[in-house]
Amino acid sequence: MLAAKMCRLPVATFVSALPHSSGMSAAVRPLRSQCITCRIQKMASFGRASSLRKVKKLTLKERAMAPAGDGAFTLGKGMLAGVSAVGLGMLCYYGLGMSNEVGAIDRAAIWPNVVRQRVKDTYMYFGGSLVFTAAAAVAASRSPMMMRLVMKNGWLALIGTMAAMIGSGMVVRALPYKEGFGAKQIAWMVHSGIVGAVIAPLTLLGGPLMIRAACYTAGVVGGLSALAMCAPSDKFLYMGGPLAMGLGVVIVSSIGGMFIPPTTALGAGMYSVALYGGLALFGMFLLYDTQKIIHRAENHPVYAMQPYDPINNSVGIYLDTINIFIRIATILAGGGNRRR
Repeated sequence: MLAAKMCRLPVATFVSALPHSSGMSAAVRPLRSQCITCRIQKMASFGRASSLRKVKKLTLKERAMAPAGDGAFTLGKGMLAGVSAVGLGMLCYYGLGMSNEVGAIDRAAIWPNVVRQRVKDTYMYFGGSLVFTAAAAVAASRSPMMMRLVMKNGWLALIGTMAAMIGSGMVVRALPYKEGFGAKQIAWMVHSGIVGAVIAPLTLLGGPLMIRAACYTAGVVGGLSALAMCAPSDKFLYMGGPLAMGLGVVIVSSIGGMFIPPTTALGAGMYSVALYGGLALFGMFLLYDTQKIIHRAENHPVYAMQPYDPINNSVGIYLDTINIFIRIATILAGGGNRRR
């Protein structure tokens, strides 16, 4: 404490105030050295502080375009694991009959034949859509011209494929349903074939990986369908608004990924949202669409002007399954860990 207080005074003043004797002069030398050392330390501290203040702070743009780390992918995987754990817990809760509410699986025993036939027809068209899609994907992968067309870069190719998928889907939904084989069934087959041709480049990942992705997708779809059947009938029907907002976020992230490389922090975040967030989102869409099928099959009038349409009702779960399959295949291929 004494040495620190002495350092605040000029060394020359302090020395001149002391008696000029050889003994006192010898005593002043260590004290003078301590004062000089203290001053040097203070000057070094001030210099360090001033240099820190001169460091330029990163702007928001610089942070967004900084090299990507593992944070976005780790967060996406953690979110997906959390959603999976919640879904598994709900499946166990409702599947083991711990809920007092009645689910579709409890009412299925007393369904009239017309409701059973509606649900059966819907899932038959759903299975047929997957078969036509797989066949179209395999056929397109064996055609160099078709592969060049669907893999071609540029806005024209992107807009063309999107217009073909969306336009064919709108035609399928617009045509009235009639039993047998008619215009709506033909449009349904064409739409499934177009979707298969668009996802044909996934076959370049290899047959074994595609089979694994298909098996995982079947497990996910089967588990979520069982959850929707066991849960109360209106449990997931109120998720339409939040799911639509989530779909908007995933679409914006997918479009943004076209312009921002995933090697940047912002690009990696968008890629993670589109991949892991999209997988969780379409899983929830599957719950919603499954309960919507059951609700419509049970409540559609028997003698209505427009008959129950199993094709339109199967389109929702079909597109959910396709989106789930695409993301599972991408994750298995290592797309969730790559930053190119």
